[in-house]
Amino acid sequence: MYRTLCLCSFLLALSLVSGEIKNKGWWKHAVFYQIYPRSFMDSDNDGIGDLKGITSKLEHFVDAGVQGIWLSPIFASPMVDFGYDISDFKAISPEFGTMADFERLMARSKQLGLKVVLDLVPNHTSDKHVWFQRCLAGEKKYRNYYIWKKGRQNDGRTPPNNWISVFSGPAWTYNATMNQWYFHQFEYRQPDLNYSNPEVRAEMEDVIRFWLKKGVDGFRVDAVPHLFERDDLRDEPRSSNKNATSRDYTYLDHIYTKDDPRTYELVRSWRKVLDDYANANNEDEKVMMTEAYTSLDNTTRFYNYGSHIPFNFKLITDVNNNSTASDFKRIIEMWMAQTPKNASANWVLGNHDRSRTASRYPKREIQMTMLPMILPGVAVTYYGEEIGMVDKRDISWEDTQDPQACNAGKDKYQSQSRDPNRTPFQWNASKNSGFSKANQTWLPVHANYKTLNLANQRNSTDQTLYNIYQTLIRLRKSSRALQEGDLKVMVVNETYGYCKGCQFLLISREVPGEIVFLIMNFSPKMNLFLFQLEHGSNYGSTYVEIDALNRKRYRVFRDRPLYFLPWEGMVLSSSRQQLPTSGIKG
Repeated sequence: MYRTLCLCSFLLALSLVSGEIKNKGWWKHAVFYQIYPRSFMDSDNDGIGDLKGITSKLEHFVDAGVQGIWLSPIFASPMVDFGYDISDFKAISPEFGTMADFERLMARSKQLGLKVVLDLVPNHTSDKHVWFQRCLAGEKKYRNYYIWKKGRQNDGRTPPNNWISVFSGPAWTYNATMNQWYFHQFEYRQPDLNYSNPEVRAEMEDVIRFWLKKGVDGFRVDAVPHLFERDDLRDEPRSSNKNATSRDYTYLDHIYTKDDPRTYELVRSWRKVLDDYANANNEDEKVMMTEAYTSLDNTTRFYNYGSHIPFNFKLITDVNNNSTASDFKRIIEMWMAQTPKNASANWVLGNHDRSRTASRYPKREIQMTMLPMILPGVAVTYYGEEIGMVDKRDISWEDTQDPQACNAGKDKYQSQSRDPNRTPFQWNASKNSGFSKANQTWLPVHANYKTLNLANQRNSTDQTLYNIYQTLIRLRKSSRALQEGDLKVMVVNETYGYCKGCQFLLISREVPGEIVFLIMNFSPKMNLFLFQLEHGSNYGSTYVEIDALNRKRYRVFRDRPLYFLPWEGMVLSSSRQQLPTSGIKG
């Protein structure tokens, strides 16, 4: 008996020490919301958004139903690339506030049940980071934190090879003190870290643990394909882009500076840090998201190396406003085919690097909001897209802030600038859209803010994109079909009605006893849609009873058409959850 009690006590003590990861998979059906801090809410009226501003608006996410927020970089930075050039990974940039402000944001988020994910920017530092400064000061340890090489002719004018920066121009900058060139995949004041050095890997793991101790729920890992480069510095071949100049990133085929196999093992090691921390502290699972603009195979491979959510940009990069329903079907099915059995798919339609959804798909923002909400897995919302904010395309050269645009020059800046999709959030019709009381904001507010703003959409008695967004999230949380249901994607070519030959995209999610449909009219004309048996739903009789917002519960017969307005999307369900349908404006 004594030995049994001792053994039980030992096992209990061991379990208390080792802990256990809780709430695994909480993220699998979540809606995450990306906040671009400079543009979300300004609390001190200096024209720049900040942490106190975000904290003051956390109830917005509760109102919308969002489960998690992701903050673009808030760390100490000279702001050459607006936070992606980090001078201290463990400090808050003063223009965003203080560490105490961040801790208050975390505390309030936990009170409201919101998860908080931070950007991890591991590829490079600012040239103002203490590691780089110590390197320039001659400290041998820190020289190996970065990638230094002699030029081809050792003349200070000829780089080691032909590699080009993502921000254009040579990916090498000469430093006279070191008499060598340092490598930078991005802006020249963002020197790349050397992950062949175990000390650098240990430093980044320490950064991850620092923020985990602050209570964060995971990380979105930036620019993952760029973490390693080929060691022998081979020149990269010319790309097939005949319009690119020798300074443009697209001039070369980046086979030696992207997608190195060592990248995957590095990501796996960071996932282990997250799991070990959650396990040791008996906390909810920590989520890892990875950003990789690369091929489908290379992106989905991250599933097998620790990424819970390898961001799926295919709805941004591989389809556009001219794409057909068949194109969308192909993209959806390709991603689903590459998603491992126990993993979760994800769908991203906008972010801080790409034109806004409502600008890429004019008059289609409602159906495009419906699409990721009805597809299986995680949906990601870029700030402002829940109300249909659009790009501000008239930002002048003088007001341009984006270094990618500035490097392109006055003649090309508009085609390269990401500023148009980073303008301040449009809260209401007051000065500066309620974002700030400053006389000038860091980027100008879109001129349409007096009519297109959150307050108008929340208070309207008419159907708005925001109330549809809310309803879709409620549906995701309550519908077994959307959480567990089988997915079918069909293209229906109707040959009658107002638009002969037009296409519909039909998506169904089904479990026994419940069906959810999304039907998207891929036409700028009014059209008719006829439910047919082969559309894949086993709803038994000759009709299905449907819920749809602004329509009474009614029967949709297999032999009677539904009328669809131009570019209309309609979500239908056999459950008693009230659902949204778009109108002619959307």
